Amino acid sequence: MKTDKGRLSTAHSQDPVGMDRGNSDERWMLKALSCAQRALEMGEVPVGAVVVFEDEVVGRGWNRNVTDNDPSAHAEIVALREAGRTVGNHRLSACDLFATIEPCAMCAGAAIHARVRRLIYGADDPKAGAVHSILQVANHPRLNHRMEIQGGVLAGRSAEILQEFFRSRR
Repeated sequence: MKTDKGRLSTAHSQDPVGMDRGNSDERWMLKALSCAQRALEMGEVPVGAVVVFEDEVVGRGWNRNVTDNDPSAHAEIVALREAGRTVGNHRLSACDLFATIEPCAMCAGAAIHARVRRLIYGADDPKAGAVHSILQVANHPRLNHRMEIQGGVLAGRSAEILQEFFRSRR
């Protein structure tokens, strides 16, 4: 659900999840929120991501755009790169990607190319979200990969850290 003036929404959820999976999803999202905290400490926009394979984190990432002078160093990309190295394959078809905010077009596209099994995110991003909010890159009918998508996991906490960051910049 979009909110006025481009604020992050915490109300959207694409698919309901069972209690067991929901609790597990929250567990991994807490790890992604820890990564977002690292970005915050570095002065980066506080977005975090983790890639999970067989109940283990195989990739962690946080925004590093400014630190690395790299426009592609979004949390999801950093986490997917590490996961690929860890599992020894560019295809991550048995992996789940957890991100604190709805991925942008670049990150959603990377998840598709990696063949991620599930994409779970926290807050909607009404300014750049490419899963639900602005574009629907993930699971686009003309693409050859489908992934399960769950939005809104710990959305309030995910939105809060971003909102605090941007408030402090004003």
